[in-house]
Amino acid sequence: MKHLLKITFFIALCSFSALAQKKPNVIVIYADDLGIGDLSSYGATKLHTPNIDKLAARGVRFTNARTTSATCTPSRFGMMTGKYPWRQTGTGVLPGDAKLIIPTDEASLATVFKDAGYTTGMVGKWHLGLGTQVEKDWNQPISPGPNEVGFDYSFIFPATEDRVPTVFMENHDVIALDPNDPIEVNYKHKIGNEPTGKENPELLKMKASPNHGHDMTIVNNVGRIGWKKGGKMTSWVDEEIPFTFLYKAEEFIEKNQEKPFFLMYCLTEPHVPRVPATIFKGKSGLGFRGDAILEVDWAVGEILKQLKYLDLDENTIIVFSSDNGPVLDDGYQDGAVTQLNGHTPWGIYRGGKYSILEAGTRVPMIVSWPKGIKKASVSDALFSQIDLLASFADYLHVPVNDKKDSRARFEALIGKSSQSRSSVIVDSHMAKAIIKGDWKYVEPSGGVALMKLTNIESGWSDEDKLYNLKEDPKEEHNLAKENPKKLAELKAEFDESTKMW
Repeated sequence: MKHLLKITFFIALCSFSALAQKKPNVIVIYADDLGIGDLSSYGATKLHTPNIDKLAARGVRFTNARTTSATCTPSRFGMMTGKYPWRQTGTGVLPGDAKLIIPTDEASLATVFKDAGYTTGMVGKWHLGLGTQVEKDWNQPISPGPNEVGFDYSFIFPATEDRVPTVFMENHDVIALDPNDPIEVNYKHKIGNEPTGKENPELLKMKASPNHGHDMTIVNNVGRIGWKKGGKMTSWVDEEIPFTFLYKAEEFIEKNQEKPFFLMYCLTEPHVPRVPATIFKGKSGLGFRGDAILEVDWAVGEILKQLKYLDLDENTIIVFSSDNGPVLDDGYQDGAVTQLNGHTPWGIYRGGKYSILEAGTRVPMIVSWPKGIKKASVSDALFSQIDLLASFADYLHVPVNDKKDSRARFEALIGKSSQSRSSVIVDSHMAKAIIKGDWKYVEPSGGVALMKLTNIESGWSDEDKLYNLKEDPKEEHNLAKENPKKLAELKAEFDESTKMW
């Protein structure tokens, strides 16, 4: 009898294990400054992105997917927390020495998966701050960080590629620290005797554009924002960054192949400085920005190959997207403008990074899941990246009690429903807007119409703006005076939706 009970228990245990393995693995691949017109699956003809096209061919390609914001830190905050970033102060674009801005006592996208029994990993660009204060000792373990907001493992660089401290971090520690050469970082004044872009322009691989601030400490012959002293062994080589992050992402996948895993794989491309690996330089014919996009496509292809090799591809959900719209000249003269060659990173829209116009927050998003998505499809459902949290929480039956702006739309995420969220708020540096159906209302904000540093139209104005995006995707015709009823309707919903909790 005891023997029979043991057999029965073993069979039940195996059945439970098999059931657990039916949970799909989930990988979010997050590009940086990639526009909706930068991919051949979205109509680009000057660039060919075959690996990302494979995702679209076997998944859902969204045409109305949104970031919360037209810049990187707030968009990442929104996706991770399920909250609009403007609900919390200090969620603008962060310097490299910022403190952690994600609350450690609230649910995050990572904790949703962790609570569902997943192993969770973060690899790539972080840019959400570290530690409890700005002043920190980079030569000691730094926390809180990714590990304290739901990730079992993290391999990151703290901010952006154009900002010091220009180091890799594994969990809480900077890689390759030398106690005899400690790191010091400062964003207020120059420290140390390292050459700077301002004083030693002859050392630069590429010229810095005027007035962008990329003329401080030189690392790997590239001028950065901020000053760094010491830590020579810790400084990265830009050309090696994509290989390093890919290796760590693949290592995480291989180590956790026997159980469900969630991986945030945050690429640095095509954010500046664009210093692609040698094998990609000159390959696109569109300058280093085009080369960097080919590097993105290559990384996606390598992940697909590994999933296939490990027999994980059928039951892995891949969400591919970008943190905001495109920008060409964002601080370095790298051929992005002079070699554009007719390419349109913004697609059919106006604006781009930093802008409240459509190309600022309408981004490419492709979801692939061979086991759960039967064929290629195109969705025009309004889907915000903040909805990933509630959608996966609902699918995995994980309760999320914190107040969130996220909406559960898992069926829409996998193409089985066209149900959109009713409306969404998007924001840029100066202004917010509400999008509902075909309509968009932009609040009065002031500010310049053209951001001269980046040559991007802002969409900011002193007056109410109302657009019908279906009839006027370029937002050229303000209908506020012609349609006062619709204006009043959207203004009322905007005011209600943007009330602080």
